[in-house]
Amino acid sequence: MQSNDLLREHQLNLTRRQLLGRSALGLGTAAMADLLAPDLAVGAEPNRFPEGGMHHPAKAKRVIYLFMSGGPSHLDMWDYKPKLKSLFNEQLPSHVRDGQRITGMSSNQSNGLPICPSKYKFTKVDNNDSGVWVSELLPHTARVTKELCVIRSVFTEAINHDPAITFIQTGSQIPGRPSLGAWLSYGLGSMNENLPSYVVMHARTNFAEQSLFNRLWGTGFMPSDYQGILLRSQGDPVLYLSNPQGVSRADRRQQLDALAALNQAQFDHYGDPEVLARIKQHEMAYRMQSSVPELMDLSQEPEETFGLYGEDARTPGTFAACCLNARRLAERGVRNIQIFHRGWDAHNRLPTEHESQCKDIDQACAALIEDLKRKGMLDDTLVVWGGEFGRTVYCQGALTDKTYGRDHHPRCFTVWMAGGGTRRGVTYGHTDDYGYNIADAQGVPLTPQPTPDKLTPGAVHIHDLNATILHLLGIDHKRLTYRYQGRDFRLTDVHGHVVHDLIA
Repeated sequence: MQSNDLLREHQLNLTRRQLLGRSALGLGTAAMADLLAPDLAVGAEPNRFPEGGMHHPAKAKRVIYLFMSGGPSHLDMWDYKPKLKSLFNEQLPSHVRDGQRITGMSSNQSNGLPICPSKYKFTKVDNNDSGVWVSELLPHTARVTKELCVIRSVFTEAINHDPAITFIQTGSQIPGRPSLGAWLSYGLGSMNENLPSYVVMHARTNFAEQSLFNRLWGTGFMPSDYQGILLRSQGDPVLYLSNPQGVSRADRRQQLDALAALNQAQFDHYGDPEVLARIKQHEMAYRMQSSVPELMDLSQEPEETFGLYGEDARTPGTFAACCLNARRLAERGVRNIQIFHRGWDAHNRLPTEHESQCKDIDQACAALIEDLKRKGMLDDTLVVWGGEFGRTVYCQGALTDKTYGRDHHPRCFTVWMAGGGTRRGVTYGHTDDYGYNIADAQGVPLTPQPTPDKLTPGAVHIHDLNATILHLLGIDHKRLTYRYQGRDFRLTDVHGHVVHDLIA
């Protein structure tokens, strides 16, 4: 490469901010950094907020997010609508839909929008003044409803899977923003230097229709050391964690030292923060070579643990095994743990698919809550369960007990939370008699329907949900920002309100 080419490459990689910093602030910045406490700035080294509480006292130290990818049916699991029994196969009244957007799959149905009541029995578990309705699909979860805060009035604008999952995970329907876990890593740091602050697991499923992309646990425009680390159930728990054959741990240490020196020289030359992120990731991988095998070794778990989670917990990759690993990660100080369970996109054969899906998750969800509670961790661990949207009251496909399906429904769906400072044994929010619109306590649809720009009592937009999650972890969602392209970005974009009615 010619000398003028090298100069041009240097100019292209040198930002205006870096140029001014080097020429005017070099020694002054170094002196100031030595005088000020290094943990005052967002994005400093780990362990800055071991107890949470970045902006105010935290109720939760960590979050375990159980994400049901594809859209579980609130009408068949949580939102009991007995009046629908008398409306079987009748067309959804136009005033209920009120011109709201539906998918092309529904708009082209030759049989219109026939009402499809749930075939499942519901039981009300009375805990205090409200109680929780639970479907027979979830007998184990029904056992722990006294710990749940069931929100039946979550809503979103996205109606298709990818933008909807991207929206609830990153605060934007357009890819490229940091995920919730990345924001938490960026804001709060880690509580264990030998494990990542953000770990992701994919549970096995019999109906893996929807793909999941690593941007859903990525960092977007943030440095990559805040991204989620995917914990695998086969081979190395983390890709390339083991040393190649013939390379000892001492050899690896020498290689990393040499690589770190090269990367540091590159950073000194170009000032690219991503180079520092690579150095941190290499060091984390080295420490994980010892910490991860211990984490994944379940041989020390007592038999009563497997009695709680079920025999599936012995099989790597099952939802039960993921939940057990989530508890173990939480014990070891991992800040954010997320389990993705695919296969909830039931456009037809909903009974077959949802019965299988619920069998996968039911006992493990209940066990996770009970396990955290018996270990004294539920009070400061926030557990969140939900998908990207719900499913319609009208049918897709043939309307029989075995073959009916439901389309995507963003207007209202159910999410539950447990522990971490949330209210216990309550239901929040109402929907109308069709489970189609958010309604008041008498089932009358709210007019106008809620929008993300303001907080409507009884309604929870996904920005409100994320704002509340951050609040429980001691973070003001309006103050946790990252400067990019001249703008301060945040998880909740320009919306979001903390729903204090969900907090104990």
